[in-house]
This record gives sequence, structure tokens and C-alpha cells, in this order.
Amino acid sequence: MHPRDLSIADFTYDLPPERIAQHPLADRDASRLLVYREGVIKDRVFRELPELLPANALLVLNDTRVVNARLHFRKESGATVEVFCLEPAGGGPVEAAFAQRGEVLWQCALGNAKRWKAGPLGHQFRSPQGDAQLFAERLSTGREGTLVRLTWEPAELTFSEVLARAGEVPLPPYMHRAAEAEDSQRYQTVYARHEGSVAAPTAGLHFTPALMDALKAKGMEVARVTLHVGAGTFRPVKSRTLSGHAMHQERIEVTRAAVQTLHEAVGQRPIVVVGTTSLRTLESLYWHGVMLLHGEASEGVAIDQWYPYENGLPAMPDAAAALKAVLDDMDVRGEDALSGHTSLLIAPGYAVKLADALITNFHQPQSTLLLLVEAFAGPARQRIYRHALDHGYRFLSYGDGSLLWRAG
Repeated sequence: MHPRDLSIADFTYDLPPERIAQHPLADRDASRLLVYREGVIKDRVFRELPELLPANALLVLNDTRVVNARLHFRKESGATVEVFCLEPAGGGPVEAAFAQRGEVLWQCALGNAKRWKAGPLGHQFRSPQGDAQLFAERLSTGREGTLVRLTWEPAELTFSEVLARAGEVPLPPYMHRAAEAEDSQRYQTVYARHEGSVAAPTAGLHFTPALMDALKAKGMEVARVTLHVGAGTFRPVKSRTLSGHAMHQERIEVTRAAVQTLHEAVGQRPIVVVGTTSLRTLESLYWHGVMLLHGEASEGVAIDQWYPYENGLPAMPDAAAALKAVLDDMDVRGEDALSGHTSLLIAPGYAVKLADALITNFHQPQSTLLLLVEAFAGPARQRIYRHALDHGYRFLSYGDGSLLWRAG
């Protein structure tokens, strides 16, 4: 069956609201860890991860950093308008957009939009220089959101500094509470580096510096990739079949050194991917390599959600060949990093190319993330989730984790 024809009703389960973790545990690595391998389920604790992974494993992390993307403006009437910053307009480098001073153009989602028909909105906040002002001007609305011009005074502040001081942590919609002081630190991985996400790569929230040291002491190597998580990650599939679902687009960036490390690891040692975002990044790299080998690739990564299902050949290049094509192309271009975007949809019927194990949390019913887990673990996904529900696991972003070894 083509994934377009999959019925989303087959990928649901009953998630009681009280099982959705509203707050993190006191200790990150105290979360429970469901381990699934070759049909066997075991209940462990996340801090035991070093003894559960092979000593020669390559651990792949998404080092994106969550920004305070939620801005609130109050009109003179007293009405509040929320401006949720999704991504910079124009498709330029994310980090360059955060470094801009005085003004940015940003694609945004609006809350209480009917209250904002025309005119600028203002918001006062504190900066190192004292009182500061942020202004929002609504320009146009399209498929990617509402285009908003944001300006501020003093203009020497970067947009990164503005968001850090004027914005709020963008907690997921299923956390029915306002962001609290602890969220600024806990809704962030300890290895976060590159600003750009509006949601955390939550599988990484369980890691601590001590756990990272223990993994490295055992001999494991770490490769970092960057996928800036968009708000679309929370969007449920509302169509009856996947054919009616438009997969959200997210920006990725991977260094040549990381691609080289992955290329050397393929077939030589287990690749353990932390999070669905890291997995989508690696699989997008593979398909970028396939496109290069077939003369279809553009300058950067650009993977459509259906590309793997409609362009798969009887004998696809292996992962090593695809990554070698990526490395060769980067060398020709003289690039140290590869960037672009991906809308890759990983659903049952998809064959994962670049991961042997996946560390991930437990995801929402009827979500593309749940589809990804079933593509990775096979039909056993249903038994895994039933076990988690029956044994008191905590679900979603601040919930517990799982270590799943690839089916087949």
C-alpha cells in the first residue's frame, strides 16, 4: 500500500489527559526508558543508557536551540494578540536572521488575529540598556503564515536578544499552562547550540552533562546535526488518509564533518539516533545524495514529503554511496556545511536507511511522529504503546523515553 492511502484512523490510541506530563521530573535522566529489541520489551531508567548501548555506537544529536518565539502584544482596548514567530521570511540562514539588528521580517502564526486588523502593535520590555520597545506590523497572510515586520528600539539589540527578553518559552499546546521560570532551562537540551526551533527535540531533554560524559567514557562518538523544529510538528493529521496531509517544512543544517562521520559509520557500527528530528535529518541527507547521483539536486537540501515513495528505483543506492555523493558535492562547492529544508514524511512502508536504533518520547495519536515510530519499529509499535500506557509511563514532551531498535 502506498503511504498516501494509509488511513489515519489506524494510527490512534486512547491517551488519557492525565498521562500527558505537564512538568519535567526534578532530574532529567531519572525518566523511565522503555527498551524494545527483537520483540522484547524491558523497563529501564534513562540514566542506564550507557549500559544499554554498544560501546562503539555513534550517537546522533539534534543541537537546535529553542527560542522564546511567543510574543504578546496588548492593544489599547485591552485585547491581547499573540505573535508566534515561526521562521525568517525569504529562506535565508537562520542564524543570520537572529543576528539582525533593528528590524526583521518573520513568518508568524497569530493568536486572536481578528483583534488585529490594521496598524502596528507595541510591547515594552527590559534590556541591558534599560527600557526597550518592540513593534509589530502585519503585512500579508499566505500558506506559510502571516508575514510580520518586527522593529525595536534600541536598534543595536539583535533579534536574538529581543526574543530572549521580550518573548516566552513556546510550550506545546497540550501543556495547558503558562510557561514558568524552570521551562526556560528545562525545555532545552543541555547540548543545544543553534537558535531556530519553536519546539524542543524532546528525546534530548533526558540527557545530562554527566550522562553525556558516561557515554563518551564508554567509547561512543557523537555526531551533531541541526533541524530547527517547527510548530507543524504538533499538527495532527486531519484528513482521512495521508494523501490529504501537507507535511510541514523544517530547516536543516549539517556540517561536512558530521556527514563524514556518518559515512564512516555506515555498516561499521550501530548508529543510534536521538529523536525523530535527527532521524528525519539523516534520512533527508540520504535522499539528497540520491538526488545528486541522479542529477536532480539543487544547491541545497530540498526534500518533498512524497519524493522517496515516488522516485524509489528497483535498486536504490546504499547509504554509503548516497553520503559519498553528498561529500563529493560539498567538496566541489567548497562547502563546510550543507543547509536546506525537508518535508520528508516517514510512514509505514518507508525503509529507514541510516539508523539502527531510535531514542524518542511517546507521541500524540494521529500524528506524523507516531507514523514515523511505526515505520521504524514495525507493527510492534502498538504493543510498545500499550505497554507504556499499562505501566504508567508519562507521555509527550516532558514525558518518559524509549529506546527502539529497528525492525527487520
